[in-house]
Amino acid sequence: MEDLINIERESLKESSIHRLDGRIKLIITFIIIAFAVSASSIVTLILMEAYLLLLILLSNVSPSYAIKRIILILPFGGFIALFQPFIRSGTVIWAGPLGMDVTLEGLIFGALLLGKVTVSVTAVILLSSTTSMQELVGSARRIGVPSDFAMLLNLTVRYLFFFYDELERIRNAQKTRCFDIWNKRTSYSWRLRKVGETIAMMFLRAYEQGERVYLSMLSRGYSQDSQMYTARTALAGRDVLFAAANIFIIALLHILQQGYW
Repeated sequence: MEDLINIERESLKESSIHRLDGRIKLIITFIIIAFAVSASSIVTLILMEAYLLLLILLSNVSPSYAIKRIILILPFGGFIALFQPFIRSGTVIWAGPLGMDVTLEGLIFGALLLGKVTVSVTAVILLSSTTSMQELVGSARRIGVPSDFAMLLNLTVRYLFFFYDELERIRNAQKTRCFDIWNKRTSYSWRLRKVGETIAMMFLRAYEQGERVYLSMLSRGYSQDSQMYTARTALAGRDVLFAAANIFIIALLHILQQGYW
């Protein structure tokens, strides 16, 4: 939850990339991820990663914050890449014990896979660090995401921090009763019981809050046919320029990858 607060704090900074329309940033992120997934050259992935890091620097997002998040998320995909040199058949370049040979083809494939994951993660971090959650949901709705899904996202973002405050209140109440989950002098079963009670209490409060919100929405005329209001905003010149520049760079990298130069 602290990470979510940090993400939201970074997204509220001021920079030329923060001021871009959320739709453009969302679409460009999807295009970059699609390009990374389809890339077959590690050189183009390195160039794309360098370009994304440059955008992070220009966007006034803390480099240490961005790199820390990349390192935190990377192991989820990097773990799969790590095993590729050992499990992929091909030319053996190092014979390890117990038949764990490293192959050239596996090494190249692992590096390529790691590059794809790194570029995709960096693109998502750039998007989430320069766009607030509410704007992301609104942008997704404006580019045609189904209204039911958009409403679920909207409610999730709206009440995520509310329930974090609820959790903090429960924890503060437990502290006043001298309960500390890390206190090893307290029996393990008692701590487990308290954690279970906290989870159950959160479920109950979420259910009650959901009921209150739904009844409130009904009293205001909400039905299955209701349409969510979406403000129509025109794209500014800087949005079109940013989109054109990114598409040009991606096309350039694609041409480089195909070896037409």
